[in-house]
Amino acid sequence: MAGKRPTDTGAVDRSEGFGERLLGVLLDRAHEMPPQLIAPLIAEEVAKVGGRHVSILLQDYAQLLLVPLPGRGLTVGRPELIGDSHAGAAFLYGASVEVPQDDGVRMYLPLLDGSDQAGVLALTLDTVDDDDRRLLRRLSGLVADILVTKHSYTDQFFLARRREPMSLAAEIQWSLLPPLAMSVPQVAVAGILEPAYSVAGDSFDYALNEDILHVAMVDAMGHGLDAATMATVAVGAYRHARRAEIGLSEIYAFMDRAIAEQFGPDHFVTAQMMRLNITTGHLQWVNAGHPSPLLIRNRQVVRQLEGPTTLPVGFGGEQPQISEQMLQRGDRVLCFTDGLIEEHEAGEEQFGEEQLIRWVNRIEHTEKGVRAVVRSLSHALKQERGGSTSDDATLFLIEWRGGAADHLAVLE
Repeated sequence: MAGKRPTDTGAVDRSEGFGERLLGVLLDRAHEMPPQLIAPLIAEEVAKVGGRHVSILLQDYAQLLLVPLPGRGLTVGRPELIGDSHAGAAFLYGASVEVPQDDGVRMYLPLLDGSDQAGVLALTLDTVDDDDRRLLRRLSGLVADILVTKHSYTDQFFLARRREPMSLAAEIQWSLLPPLAMSVPQVAVAGILEPAYSVAGDSFDYALNEDILHVAMVDAMGHGLDAATMATVAVGAYRHARRAEIGLSEIYAFMDRAIAEQFGPDHFVTAQMMRLNITTGHLQWVNAGHPSPLLIRNRQVVRQLEGPTTLPVGFGGEQPQISEQMLQRGDRVLCFTDGLIEEHEAGEEQFGEEQLIRWVNRIEHTEKGVRAVVRSLSHALKQERGGSTSDDATLFLIEWRGGAADHLAVLE
């Protein structure tokens, strides 16, 4: 670690094996630390590599800002815009950003937990070399793992991410969601819910099991706590059926019975369930009352993925027909709920699918990566609809890349 400013304990250690020892110490100490001491621990360990002005930035629920995590030893400044800041670029695109400054180099490192971004680690070094970059990448990955682990039994990180009061229905829905984005060599997904702090009936779920990506999107009737409760049962039924390794038609039937038995004949949930073979690109889906997904190829919507629809779950529909599509590498599939296209001002026309397609084509040419596209699209559409929405509006984007990932299991 050349050219680093001495710390309070003396010059920065550059001995062989120092990086391994530092990561090991951080991991060992983090296991026994209560959540409130994690931030000071991270700041202390970063100082050992010559880092200063350390900030941990977490995404707010509306996906607008990166919010500094408060904590002793951390620099807590103003929130950073996700769409227009160095920290935001590191977060959206999962790549480190280096910014030369008068007092050194400001580093913004994505906190990658597996393939999901937990936030951004920011710090300043006097100079940066390749050894620094390698160590900091590993350090930021370890910090991400620590934050995600501690996140499961503290409210500290939830509270830091909130920028406004959250409804009870939204609280339930957020606790139900998987990570908002996932990326592996063969496939990437990203989703977003609006309005973030008062969403009720919309939800999505996904799982990657061996070579099959499983996806579901649901939209429970009504608003508020009743809708959130129905969506919770629908997603729970979907997960239970999916884990029983039954077919899409059987999954639909299981969800249908669960909603009907719990809520009666006057309640329903629209839903869409998909399976994508990430090796071959073979996509199958069952549509139970949702708008048809959009197929995007070469950054352009080429058509809607239309197919037979069945009744929403809860209405006792007949066994659904399964639609199929072979994807080409690089194809994207955009799923959305009707709240996105049915929104309108009093007396005005609905937003509509044609406007949605125009915006998809525009943003596909200005953004890269599924997380960036789905976030920009949701925010642009919300602004076009007057900055607010009277119904939940959800987007979920899938990108199929294909190929094999076996080489990743080989240790070199």
